[in-house]
Amino acid sequence: MRILGVDPGSHVTGYGIVELLERGMTCPDYGEIRFSGGSALERCLPQVYDRLMEVVLREKPDAMAVEDIFYGKNVKSLIKQGHVRGAVILAGCHGGIPVYPYTPLEVKKAVVGYGRAEKFQVQKMVQAILKLPELPPADASDALAVAICHAHTHRGSMP
Repeated sequence: MRILGVDPGSHVTGYGIVELLERGMTCPDYGEIRFSGGSALERCLPQVYDRLMEVVLREKPDAMAVEDIFYGKNVKSLIKQGHVRGAVILAGCHGGIPVYPYTPLEVKKAVVGYGRAEKFQVQKMVQAILKLPELPPADASDALAVAICHAHTHRGSMP
C-alpha cells in the first residue's frame, strides 16, 4: 500500500510517499512545493494542484493523508492555508484516492509518541522510521509524518 502524505502550508506545501512493506516502510519520494513571498493565491493554488496531480499520477498512491489546519493567531494565513488544503483535497479526489485528515497532535503522537513534540523531533523520527540517509526538509518531513500516522492508524485494515 502507498500513502501520499501532505502538509498544506500557506508558504510551503510538503508531500511524501510512504510505502508499506511486510516489515516496515519505505519512502520512494518526497518534496516541497514553495511559493514566492508575494505570490497571489490564484497562482499558488493551481501550482499545488498540478504538482500533486503529477505525484498522484507518477506514484499511484492508494490513500492520501492530509494534515488538518493548525489553529494559530494569524487569521489571514489560516484562510490561505485553508484554500491550499482545498486544492490538496481536490487533487486527491480527482486522482480517485480516498483522503484522510489528521490533526497535528495525532500525527506527532503516532510518529514520536508525544503529541507536543518539536518539529526537529518529528524530522528525526521520520528519518529513523523510513531509514532515510539524510534529514528530509521540514515540510516534507511533516508530510511523511502524516503518511506514517495514516499507516499506523489503518495498519490492520490495509491489504
